[in-house]
Amino acid sequence: MQEYLLTIYAWLKAGHIIFMVFWMAGLFILPRQMIYLHSYGVDTPEHVQWADRMGKLRKIILTPSLIVVWVLGLALMSAIGAHTQGWFHAKLLFVLLLTGYHGWMVAKAKAMLRGERPLTEKQLRLFGEIPGVLLAIIVILVVVKPF
Repeated sequence: MQEYLLTIYAWLKAGHIIFMVFWMAGLFILPRQMIYLHSYGVDTPEHVQWADRMGKLRKIILTPSLIVVWVLGLALMSAIGAHTQGWFHAKLLFVLLLTGYHGWMVAKAKAMLRGERPLTEKQLRLFGEIPGVLLAIIVILVVVKPF
């Protein structure tokens, strides 16, 4: 199996990067959509419109991209034996944190759709920076492989 994965390694890597970009785009957009939703009540047309947009973002971009990134990432790991390397362990930790962030933000978005406001607009702006910071760390670990 590892031999086969090595023959398609470039394709696996390309797909992993493409879907990582889709996933990150969704993670950047979700807090912004939550900010836009923040000032509307549940019974307003704007709330319905933002609820629809947030649902589509989750179902069409965020969740499918997350799944594909993980599947291709694990295939890449297997192909090159990365699980034995320190940089990969660190990357895995930060990808797990990013996945947890994803789940946490989706839960907060669903709470907002029910009419709750679990986070202020300022908190949403601050939390919206988390994916960028984690992305920078992950890219450095993968490209530089500091250990």
